[in-house]
Amino acid sequence: MSDQWRYQLRVYLPDDLAEVARRDRSNRALRPLADILEAHQASMLCHLEAFENYLAEAEQEGRQNDPLYKWTRATLEDPAKRTQHGRTFELHVSGDAVYPREAADALEGALRPLVGGGLVTRVSRHDTNPAANLPVPAEYR
Repeated sequence: MSDQWRYQLRVYLPDDLAEVARRDRSNRALRPLADILEAHQASMLCHLEAFENYLAEAEQEGRQNDPLYKWTRATLEDPAKRTQHGRTFELHVSGDAVYPREAADALEGALRPLVGGGLVTRVSRHDTNPAANLPVPAEYR
């Protein structure tokens, strides 16, 4: 019953282009990626920014004792993990962070030719199946 799950694609950029993408997504160096995203009504959000947004929202709502908040906070306090998440961009389709398999398949197919060409180092697919996602580590529960 994998049709019940929704999906999210992530692209991983080299350090220099990741920095460019965080500052100026309209930069000419990103044009091949931007063209594909536009054709699929997709946008990208730096994973680091998504984590920071989550923390700000949780703090505003007083959820600092939530295990996911604690884990995310610890992740962002680790310089190596900040670097890792700073080069990871989640792709949203039609404004949605997760989307149907068909949209993920089409977007992934369009992105594959960019992998290894200097712009995108890899593409990954994630789903909403709880069994397929990392549990919050015990030290944050």
